[in-house]
Amino acid sequence: MIPVCEPTISGNELKYVMDCIKTNWISSLGPYIPKFEEGFSRYCGAGHGIACSNGTAALHLALESLGVGKGDEVIIPDLTMIATMAAVLYCGAKPVFVDAEEKTWNLDINKIEEKITDKTKAIIPVHISGHPVDMDKLKTISKRHNLFVVEDAAEAHGAEYKGKRVGGLGDAGCFSFFGNKILTTGEGGMIVTSNAKLSERCKLLRNQAHSSGKKKFSHEELGFNYRLTNLQAAVGCAQLENVDKLVEGRVKNGKYYTELLSGVEGLTSPIEESWAKNVYWMYTLLITKRFGVSRNKVIDELMKRGIQTRPFFVPMHSQPLLNKFGLNTEEKFPVAEKLSEEGIYLPSASHLTKEEIETVAKTLISLKSN
Repeated sequence: MIPVCEPTISGNELKYVMDCIKTNWISSLGPYIPKFEEGFSRYCGAGHGIACSNGTAALHLALESLGVGKGDEVIIPDLTMIATMAAVLYCGAKPVFVDAEEKTWNLDINKIEEKITDKTKAIIPVHISGHPVDMDKLKTISKRHNLFVVEDAAEAHGAEYKGKRVGGLGDAGCFSFFGNKILTTGEGGMIVTSNAKLSERCKLLRNQAHSSGKKKFSHEELGFNYRLTNLQAAVGCAQLENVDKLVEGRVKNGKYYTELLSGVEGLTSPIEESWAKNVYWMYTLLITKRFGVSRNKVIDELMKRGIQTRPFFVPMHSQPLLNKFGLNTEEKFPVAEKLSEEGIYLPSASHLTKEEIETVAKTLISLKSN
């Protein structure tokens, strides 16, 4: 079986974890946490890092720390993972959806302003599958309307926009370190920001809002238990030592897939804009009608042949949970809907071999209906 993705554990992960165990620093205190925060935030070009329990927690914590709450609206892509919308809902705010655009599959910046109201407080651009959003255009809009920008960079470790790494381009950037991410801690996440006050606010709320200098276990406001453990941070530190290798492994894989699959009728490969570095978190492909076999049929047939894949996300506007919040909509999002129906993730681990990529590509092409 060639899995759709698996972590690349090839450095000092075991050594650092054993150090945690031997020294008894296994919970949410210990030297690896600040080391990981400092190293990763520096890698992103940001001044501060706030390690969290997962990427969803990072998004929620960033929004809460920016004051997003009940009655506010937050603009998000219609095509994204549920965590983006969940974080908005956790704040009591309303998610407002923007359709995808056809080239990069990110949110369509040209459709953002028509969704802005006097209740809009923030925009969450999601760098889908490792390709950056056009941040200059988005930030021009955010400044015009005085909106916060919280980057959802869960899928884009090391991706670059005009030579600068994503995550450090907005008011805050949020990352996931789940097992399928380019850099992993098993579970885990991080907020990066160059705003010192925002960093301190995030750290306060992350740790149950323990007020410094106050009576112990006396809390003036509601916080969260969104801490990362020293064990996880130890894995993160080891991963960070090899981050360039991990990123370039995905880039190399992505470019080779495109070389093998470009020109096959019915297959649409991902692009890389001239101003971007696409890190191909997952090699994302569209299987159109001209391929002659449906996307779902391709998934089934590849699995029978020992190749695991995954479909695209279900668009946010069609999520059943919206009914529970009274947010169901009849609005159409044609590009997001098309991408969701045709999109597939091919195996994408950083350590995937050339032979494995060739096997996947050859097997996929063999399914094409002539």
